[in-house]
Order: sequence, then structure tokens, then C-alpha cells
Amino acid sequence: MLIQYPVIDLYSTGKNLRRLCAIRGISVRDLQKYCGFTNPQSVYRWFSGKVLPSVDNLYALSILLGVSMNDIIVSKDDDVVFLLYALAK
Repeated sequence: MLIQYPVIDLYSTGKNLRRLCAIRGISVRDLQKYCGFTNPQSVYRWFSGKVLPSVDNLYALSILLGVSMNDIIVSKDDDVVFLLYALAK
């Protein structure tokens, strides 16, 4: 079975991170303080999909949000990967 190399969708991951924070009532300023940033620009860049959080920050965010790191990340090929996995069973 051929599985495509997974690629992270930056925009959808940022949108998902923003959604998870909104559900839990976590603001940009809350994330800024939690991550120890001097300004909120990094958080805004995550939310807009311009960059991904570092692995350390992604791990910390997963703890804060009560989800796995995989629940934050959105793959460009999620549907394809899940379909191929289901077909392999």
C-alpha cells in the first residue's frame, strides 16, 4: 500500500489552534504569557498560519489545551491518509 508523505496544513492548523483556544476561553495574551513571549506576535503568526509553534511550544500548548499534539495539527492530506488506512484494514 502506498501512503503519501504527510504535509502539515499551516493555515488549517492555525485556524484549529485558534478554535481550540476559543472553546477554552484562552486569549492571545494568555498564550503569550504562558509561552513567556514579550509580545503576542508569535501567537498571531500561529493563528494566521504563517508559522507553526516549535515542538516545545506545541507540546506545551497540548498540555494547556488538554489535547494531544496531533489534535492541534491538521494535515493537508488527512482525508487521503485516513482513507488509505481504512482500505488497508
